[in-house]
Amino acid sequence: MPEINEGFAMLSEQLMLVAGMAYAVALCAYVWDLVTFSQAVKKGLAGATTAPSEAALVGAGARGAAGQDLGAGPQDRGIRPSSKTHSGSDGVTAGDSMRYGKERRVVARVAVALTVVAAVVQGFAVLFRGLAAGRVPWGNMYEFCTTGSFAVALVFLLVLTRRDLRFLGTFVIGLVLVMIVAASISFWTPVGHLVPALQSYWLIIHVSIAVLSSAFFTLTFAMSVLQLFQSKREAAIAMGKKDKAPVMRLVPNALSLENLSYRINGIAFVGWTLTLMFGSIWAEKAWGRFWGWDTKEVWTFVIWVVYAGYLHARATKGWTGTRAAWLSIVGYLCVVFNFTIVNQYFSGLHSYAGVGS
Repeated sequence: MPEINEGFAMLSEQLMLVAGMAYAVALCAYVWDLVTFSQAVKKGLAGATTAPSEAALVGAGARGAAGQDLGAGPQDRGIRPSSKTHSGSDGVTAGDSMRYGKERRVVARVAVALTVVAAVVQGFAVLFRGLAAGRVPWGNMYEFCTTGSFAVALVFLLVLTRRDLRFLGTFVIGLVLVMIVAASISFWTPVGHLVPALQSYWLIIHVSIAVLSSAFFTLTFAMSVLQLFQSKREAAIAMGKKDKAPVMRLVPNALSLENLSYRINGIAFVGWTLTLMFGSIWAEKAWGRFWGWDTKEVWTFVIWVVYAGYLHARATKGWTGTRAAWLSIVGYLCVVFNFTIVNQYFSGLHSYAGVGS
């Protein structure tokens, strides 16, 4: 076995600290962007030439389950939109295109730039952790959590190149920061060699796909939470109630969030299916059986069943709207439970929470 490089190990921890600080600043910038947008919305409403009811504002952005517009856009009613957003905005929601608009949100751009810097630094931190151990850095909960948070940030940045999801920055980067803090405080493990069962090329295949799938699930979890808030807000406005969360005008309508979340969950589900399959093959190589009802194996299967149920129910049984969002959220909570509670408190062949010998 290669010797542990303590210098690289120390450098990795220092870089992880710097990355955490950069993510914290980026999080503040995302929050600031939401606050400034909310203030712009209020000023726009206060300066409107007419004072329509909130129910009348429901336009192209608020659509029914069949995708039909519930009303005309603000331009058709002579209403000045409270603030510009990306393409499809009607002043009530950001529309359904999620394309970048012409408005220059300087603070949001700064937040994304800081996220890029933080992700690059964290990437080097993960790299040096692997170089310090002479292996892939996925051997314990600390390494899985730091690599997983890096994957979440990377997936978020990649999706940003195609869709304007900067409204998710507060939630996604907030989760990334929580994962880094949890890894550093609760799951920290010194660099060490792997136990024999993990010394296999299947570690690279199995864990890399699991990390990437979990990153996609994290993104859809944030979108599903926002979908619930947006759906409740749209229903309240449709009933003529006052808009109590004008900042949600920056977020696409609930149906658009649900559709994108469904597509991303479909991709993540394929990855999780491969995770389950490759894990079984690895188990046969390591322990001589494909399935042994180990706690970790059972919960990996439970996660697969929940997301399979979500995809099936939404595609064939008409489980749309808030029910679909809740199923997506339950699936992600199972992922979190599997990683934290199962790894920490359930003994079994997969108990690698503190490997480092």
